[in-house]
Amino acid sequence: MTFDNVSLFPMGSKLSENGTLTVGGCDITNLAQKYGTPLYVYDENTIRTMAKTFVKEFTSRYESTVVAYASKAFLTKAMARIANEEGLSLDVVSGGEISAAISAGFPASRMDFHGNNKTPEELIYAVESGVGTIVVDGFHELNLLNQLASSREIVQGIMLRLSPSVDAHTHGHTTTGILDVKFGFSIESGESTTAIRQALGSTNLDLKGIHFHLGSPIFELEPYSQAIDTVLDYLAPFRSEGLNLREFSPGGGFAIGYMRNQPPPPISAYAEVITSMLIKKCTQLGFDLPKLIIEPGRSIVGRAGVAVYTVGVIKDIPTVRTYVSLDGGMGDNIRPALYGSEYEAVVANKMTVDTGHEIVTLAGKYCESGDILVKDVSLPTLESGDIIAIPSSGAYCLAMSSNYNMNPRPAVVMVKDGTSQIIRRRETYQDLIALDV
Repeated sequence: MTFDNVSLFPMGSKLSENGTLTVGGCDITNLAQKYGTPLYVYDENTIRTMAKTFVKEFTSRYESTVVAYASKAFLTKAMARIANEEGLSLDVVSGGEISAAISAGFPASRMDFHGNNKTPEELIYAVESGVGTIVVDGFHELNLLNQLASSREIVQGIMLRLSPSVDAHTHGHTTTGILDVKFGFSIESGESTTAIRQALGSTNLDLKGIHFHLGSPIFELEPYSQAIDTVLDYLAPFRSEGLNLREFSPGGGFAIGYMRNQPPPPISAYAEVITSMLIKKCTQLGFDLPKLIIEPGRSIVGRAGVAVYTVGVIKDIPTVRTYVSLDGGMGDNIRPALYGSEYEAVVANKMTVDTGHEIVTLAGKYCESGDILVKDVSLPTLESGDIIAIPSSGAYCLAMSSNYNMNPRPAVVMVKDGTSQIIRRRETYQDLIALDV
């Protein structure tokens, strides 16, 4: 037995003999009963397969490639250990992410620390922890980091984040490579030129390379090619001023499928465009081929995660809409409210029901009218107690979660080959007041 949108679910997902959804060999309805809902289920095999695919597709075309998992998409100690075992580096964006990864045994030397406004405390923590590369995003940071490194008598490896003024045609809130954005030193305004020269003249900073990031999720390939072409042309004259381009990063932003009718390009297509343009331009301009660093986050964990909810109140407004309220919502997935993100959904305990379908809107339990997870989706006739599963929920849902309305965050379960294990327990009411004094 199969189902129509299986490509959005973790690899190997299928239907049981009883017509229920299984992920990683585990029945979703059984997991909901065992661990409660809302629940996030991650398939370990999908995570590892995606990691291996990125490494293979890029290194087969460009041997000197480092795959740095963008941990802001989803990070737990279990995820950090998987990334380490798969030989990935980490893209981190806060002192908290550095700490979580270190606590899982991930070496700080394989971390690249990003962020547009790193605090002095975070920079001190990164330097003293031995973070391999700090991706500098502003002049204040450039000056402060040089002082911190000097006072500790070390030379800190850095990259500079440039903004190439290339539009990746994604949502305005997730576009990061244009002029009007808070990230990076702008090429268009000329501040990147000042930043490069200042970095080259810094006493305790080693400018290893250049980074840019265009946004996320990017379904088009041409923006990567355009940005690489633009940035390398711009960098060529700086070789005479001492720029030794040992590392080069076009960021990440690789898309995943959220809807059946919007499939992303294959990883091989991203790899081909990025590596071929990098080789072409370096050859044309006389650059030695640098180490290529890519930063997939969503595209490694997005498909691996499934959000699981239980149906509660059903409100039918004749000729208008039927609202089906779930026991989670914007507190564990704010993306629909924040970005207008769209998802598909299935009824995990009614996967083979092919009659009595109706158009419903899946609403959350939070006290906001905008707390809608999936609008106008066709599902079998629902009853309170049914189990809803939303695929492609592995990236940014939990990372952006909150305790709005004083609701505890969901538990997280990792599944593999028919076994399940809690990797993050459900929060309790006691957790919610633990920091109060």
